[in-house]
Amino acid sequence: MANKILRTLIGTALLAMAAMAPAIALSDEQRVVAITQIVEHPALDAVYQGIRDELEAQGYNDGEQVRIMHESAQGNAAIASQIARKFVGEGPDVIVAIATPSAQTMVAAARQTPVVFSAVTDPVGAKLVKSLKAPGANITGVTDMLPIERHLDLLERVVPDAKRIGTVYNPGEANAVALVELLEERLQARGMELVKAAATKTSEVLGAARSLVGKADAIYLTTDNTVISAVEAVISVGERASIPVFAADTATVGRGAVAALGFDYYDHGRQTGAMVARILEGANPGDMDVESVDTLELFVNPAAAERMGITLSDDLISDAKKVVNSDK
Repeated sequence: MANKILRTLIGTALLAMAAMAPAIALSDEQRVVAITQIVEHPALDAVYQGIRDELEAQGYNDGEQVRIMHESAQGNAAIASQIARKFVGEGPDVIVAIATPSAQTMVAAARQTPVVFSAVTDPVGAKLVKSLKAPGANITGVTDMLPIERHLDLLERVVPDAKRIGTVYNPGEANAVALVELLEERLQARGMELVKAAATKTSEVLGAARSLVGKADAIYLTTDNTVISAVEAVISVGERASIPVFAADTATVGRGAVAALGFDYYDHGRQTGAMVARILEGANPGDMDVESVDTLELFVNPAAAERMGITLSDDLISDAKKVVNSDK
């Protein structure tokens, strides 16, 4: 009798353990986060690193609790589409799309998988979401909409006599078009003129920048991925023609721009990573408001300014969060 009771107890325990096994296996299952970016340049690379670091800070270590897949489209729309199909086929837990072109391609391909975008200037205009508040469906993210008015305040502070502002942009990139339209509107309100030069690929950036010589008193660059990938070409034109070049992102100051008032794209990535972690923990992306970054930092490059024929004032330099010295 005792043996029979013992066998019954053991059997019951084994059944209970078997019932628990799937739950245990599920809790220990490695999650998958797939990250794609349209091109590699310092700002977008900083976003990617920030995402990785934030996931690790929240307990999602690559190769342990999570497997991170990462692909760059190298600025090629066809490759971006291939990456989108590949990632959707892999069935990851979350897909992260860095920059507007990658986000648009990924949203068109991923109907069920949660998608988090990052470094997207105008997610509504790019038709990624219908609203920044609780966007619905399977997508949310962090926008990097630029504070154009404050950028123009900075430009006028440095070159108060500038009336014609040149810009190079890719007319095929939705975020670039939205920013150029906003820039033109804001300049007109100040009695200033925008001189536009189009570059549909990086190899065209130098020629576009050269076309601004004699037409522009200063050059202002948005976060256009095509242009920023080849920004040294614009910088070289600015130096040769004594046209000061201003940037929308602080990373470009280290590459030779005069100044930029922007946010840290690494922090932008950390903010994106926090959203990814929430989704991994069960949050619905459609219920998560699109977020933005509010803290701005001033970066200046006095040596670059001298090469472009101007001198930065002492008070401007003292206001800077970082003074970059990129002597050649």
